[in-house]
Amino acid sequence: MFDTKIYEHWLCCIPGVGNRSISRLLALCGSAREIYEAPEEALRQVLSADKLTELVDLRRRWDLQAEYDKLKEQGIGFLTIEDNDYPKRLRQIPDAPYGIFYKGILPEDDKLSVAVIGARDCSEYGKYVAEELGRYLGQNDVQVISGMARGIDGISQQAAFWAGGSTTAVLGCGVDICYPAQNKGLYQAIPERGCILSSYPPGTQPRPQNFPPRNRIVSGLADVVVVIEARNKSGTLITVDMALEQGKEVYVVPGRITDRLSDGCNRLLKQGAAVLTSPADFLDEARGLWLEQWGILSRKHIGEDDAAKEMEEDTVKEAVKDAAETGTTKAGTAEAAVISVETCNTTVPATLQPLYRLLDLTPKPVEKMLEELSGSLHGDWTVSRVTAGLMRLCMLGVAVQASPGHFSRKLP
Repeated sequence: MFDTKIYEHWLCCIPGVGNRSISRLLALCGSAREIYEAPEEALRQVLSADKLTELVDLRRRWDLQAEYDKLKEQGIGFLTIEDNDYPKRLRQIPDAPYGIFYKGILPEDDKLSVAVIGARDCSEYGKYVAEELGRYLGQNDVQVISGMARGIDGISQQAAFWAGGSTTAVLGCGVDICYPAQNKGLYQAIPERGCILSSYPPGTQPRPQNFPPRNRIVSGLADVVVVIEARNKSGTLITVDMALEQGKEVYVVPGRITDRLSDGCNRLLKQGAAVLTSPADFLDEARGLWLEQWGILSRKHIGEDDAAKEMEEDTVKEAVKDAAETGTTKAGTAEAAVISVETCNTTVPATLQPLYRLLDLTPKPVEKMLEELSGSLHGDWTVSRVTAGLMRLCMLGVAVQASPGHFSRKLP
């Protein structure tokens, strides 16, 4: 694995050889190491003369081991799309970057991620909305994704971070370069509980041509994209186009028709984009979209609690019937199935164990669980924290949402 990494790192550092060229080389040769060892005649089938010259030159002067060690010395991580830790959302987009460089903690696959984008030269109104939305998302454990650019991007990320949340900044340069310089404080702080990420190797300067490809990663890492102020024909709208191609939902903050900073936003609304009217309403809708996207909502809206309960009881009865006929269940035996419901689950984080223990096979409302948790010795619980915790349990496969606001344990 380590030997493989040093060749993959070399492949991602060849000047002028981008994602599409890498894909063609891999299709031709099979692996980064085989590309490194391939004769020029073979590589000429997919590379132009200039790109082939760059590859051969870097192969001649590149110290594979030493260059890879430099990454570790700088605290920079490196992953390719073939690695298990590569972000799941990013893996699913068209033209996903073959390799990514990062500092800090990668965005979690099982948490809601929202991209907040907008104008660099934003108005006071745009600044206010970006701060309020970023703060609210950070307080509610939502990962904020953006480009750390001047204006809306950096403002929303800073608000989310200082509210205690996590944020990922996708750069159009190497992760070892702070751009723009005015966001140096944020750049230095983010790796504590967030991520600085780029598809460009360390040392790459922030050139204009780097940013449109960067934008597809911003939207690719998000479940939902929010636009706060955008002029017509702006870079923000390029990100929106990429988000729509990736199948992402786009929300827009409406603006005055006389304000040129709102021209792009109002045009998107006219074309059918969703409207963001308040952070709270938006978050409720975004969480619903996220759950549907990742297959967490295992049943459609049932309407009556009794119907939900009846469905759950039928499921339990079916499992018991199968156990009686075969002597086994999915967990191994009928006895094992009972034990798995009664005891803690080792896959559940310690912070969620108190919430997990409240669940049983009968759907229970969030309000009831909050009432049972109040006054406990397990920390301060709020509706938002309970809801977020239940979503995490669903993502871990140990709980299900039987109907809106009602959750139960998932059968083994």
